[in-house]
Amino acid sequence: MDVLSTNEIKHGDVVLEARGITKRYPGLVANDHVDFEVRAGEIHAILGENGAGKTTLMSILFGLVRPDEGEIYVFGKKVNFKSPLDAIKLGIGMVHQTRKLVAAHTVLENILLGHPKTGVILDFKKAAEEVARLCDRYEYKLNLNDKVWHLSEGEKQMVEILKALYRGARILILDEPTSSLAPPETKKLLETIQIMTRDELAIVPFITHKLPVVLSVSQRVTVLRRGKVVARLNTREATEQMLAREMVGREVMFNLERAQVERGKAVLEVQNLSVYDEKGMKAVKDVSFSVHEGEIFGIAGVSGNGQQPLAEALAGLRKAAEGRVLLDGSEITRLSSMERWKRGIGYIPSEQRAVGSIGDFSLVENILMSYYYDDEFCRRGVIDAKKIRARAEELVAEYGVATPSVDVLAKNLSGGNLQKLILARVLSRQPRLIIANLPTQGLDVGATEFVQNKLLEAKKAGAAVLLISEDLDEVLALSDRIAPMYEGRFMDILPGGEAEREIVGALMAGIRQKAAEQ
Repeated sequence: MDVLSTNEIKHGDVVLEARGITKRYPGLVANDHVDFEVRAGEIHAILGENGAGKTTLMSILFGLVRPDEGEIYVFGKKVNFKSPLDAIKLGIGMVHQTRKLVAAHTVLENILLGHPKTGVILDFKKAAEEVARLCDRYEYKLNLNDKVWHLSEGEKQMVEILKALYRGARILILDEPTSSLAPPETKKLLETIQIMTRDELAIVPFITHKLPVVLSVSQRVTVLRRGKVVARLNTREATEQMLAREMVGREVMFNLERAQVERGKAVLEVQNLSVYDEKGMKAVKDVSFSVHEGEIFGIAGVSGNGQQPLAEALAGLRKAAEGRVLLDGSEITRLSSMERWKRGIGYIPSEQRAVGSIGDFSLVENILMSYYYDDEFCRRGVIDAKKIRARAEELVAEYGVATPSVDVLAKNLSGGNLQKLILARVLSRQPRLIIANLPTQGLDVGATEFVQNKLLEAKKAGAAVLLISEDLDEVLALSDRIAPMYEGRFMDILPGGEAEREIVGALMAGIRQKAAEQ
């Protein structure tokens, strides 16, 4: 079939099609004869657990990975991608979950960077006019001369999308586009995407774990499980429960039971704490709060508003600039992370692979990191290998870590299974205080359900839980008290059962007016 001219594309035409796509890796079939299609003017969501094959499929469709079997058709013509440049030339753009921008450059410079239109002599004025027209068309409000590091996460997302559109993208692949956005930014992004679908040349495959987002904006859903397509649905006929069941292969409980636990004494007390970031700027500014026994204290914020430095300061990984930190009434402000760990602080970091585990260590060795100082497992500097192996096998079974052996290297686990391993290592020590920093970020619905229930179990057992999350729904569902954080400060501390979504979302974005109007 001859390739269709973009002028001939009509709403509903198939513009991207995969037939029988298969990709094998040693010991794994990532895509198993996958059929998939996208039509002009639709939002087509792709769902699946971590490791289901979504990213592999999209990487194949964007030319990053070559399939072992199968065919790809773009605008009706069979194609063979050798690199992403081939895909870009045919009108496919991909916006990755991790930003691919140069922070020190302007918005316009990032959009033009590496673009073939720039040629030998770059006409900035003409390029700026073209980009400005795109901004007007899709209702983006951006100063093209702003440095990217000045932008919010939502504005950075806009730049990524504009970069793809400026290169002529007619098929746009968005990987977890709302994962790091505040609720107002998410709303704006979804409105913009829907404007694109009214332009029959803007086609949007949509990869996400957020089922409410899928149901609110997509027209069709394809569900992958273990590399195979298990469901193709019209979104109007789907529900969250149905989609989750197809993804996981079992029923998933969405309505978490908020455990009614009598709040005990304060375990953690933070007094006027300030913390510097890597640039020497105050990332946390004069924060005070407490977390009690049998309580989940939720900190809600968009990435980059001081949550990470706060978590690291409380865990002993970053020095406090000012203020005090007390654990059970004793000051620990200057204590090391090891001393805090021994006194009953358990830290679940946001970076599973960089901080939460050692990839080239086995699962036994990763578990050992929480036990090597325990006399039961180590006497006079000699580790009892048999005993620690038995403990690792016990925890792997208890936490449902999918692995053929505890001798497997941690780097070979999926994100969900690695997080289960980290939880097993931390929670098995029965800490007095649990600092859970983005504990479900990037996890599928099944793994998310597991992690959230483990935090609730810890609360029931009397632990104090500090939950730091960028997912507003998660904070609202789990927290007894909620502190929206913006630019290093707590905007307020609200009772969890009474906090309204709109108010908390506005406070996360630094807007106090909505809260005052209530």
